[in-house]
Amino acid sequence: MPTIRKASLDDSPRVADIYNCYIESTTITFEEEMVSAGDMAQRIAVTDHTRPWFVLEDDGLILGYAYAARWKDRSAYRFARETAIYLAPDNFGEGLGKQLYEHLIKALRETEVHTLIAGIALPNEASIALHEKLGFVKVGEFVEVGKKFDNFLNVGYWQLVL
Repeated sequence: MPTIRKASLDDSPRVADIYNCYIESTTITFEEEMVSAGDMAQRIAVTDHTRPWFVLEDDGLILGYAYAARWKDRSAYRFARETAIYLAPDNFGEGLGKQLYEHLIKALRETEVHTLIAGIALPNEASIALHEKLGFVKVGEFVEVGKKFDNFLNVGYWQLVL
């Protein structure tokens, strides 16, 4: 039975492995260079109650992770967080993403965070469906804002006011 827990620095190698699958072969992330476990540890290290990182694991194997990060650095944005979720490629379609994302949202509802923002590289029907199932509403789209694998890509933004 999969369980969800706070991420630790020890999770960095597996989290990096999952993320690198997306970097290497998809446009879901606009990062183009693989990340190391050390890179991921630096990202996890900034965790606090309004920027949590969670992992979903089964029998000691991390199947996915979700986190919240600052939306922007300006003071007035302090109540907004950008959220993200990544599952290992062989764990789609089992409801694990929904379970993990619901856990993240619930944790953020217990803080002073007021709004969640999700940027989705388009097209990505699965991510759109997940976000909308959880109450996110599309609020905008940037046209050809990123370029990966020689293609200009749009990014849509979905928002959930808590």
